[in-house]
Amino acid sequence: MKLFKTTLLCGLLVCSTAALADVAVIVNPGNSATLSDSDISRLFLGKLKKFPSGTKAVPVNLKFGSATRNEFEKKVLKKSSSQIKAYWSKLVFSGKGKPPKELGSDADILALVASEANAVGYIDAASVTDKVKVIKTF
Repeated sequence: MKLFKTTLLCGLLVCSTAALADVAVIVNPGNSATLSDSDISRLFLGKLKKFPSGTKAVPVNLKFGSATRNEFEKKVLKKSSSQIKAYWSKLVFSGKGKPPKELGSDADILALVASEANAVGYIDAASVTDKVKVIKTF
């Protein structure tokens, strides 16, 4: 019984640490855009297509179900993963929208954002490097 309680406690600690991870919204270092929380949300919901400068913005998501994506959707979009999935399903079905491209890892997002001037993505804040610029941390 003691082993069970210890294992359960360890599991809860690991889960709570993962849930507290900060999410960094990143852009290419050459991008001078400043985005409000609302702008970031609107970009990733397909409601905003350009940076304030007027240049096209290309949002990039992490793969569905990843811990960082779940945190981003909860903290920034204020929706659960299932709500986001339903939101995009409706837009795709009606022909009114297409969800952002999905990449498999923080490293993939970092590489794309570092190489594409118009890309905007998010990663675990612990994964940020000097190849990108952080515009907001949640």
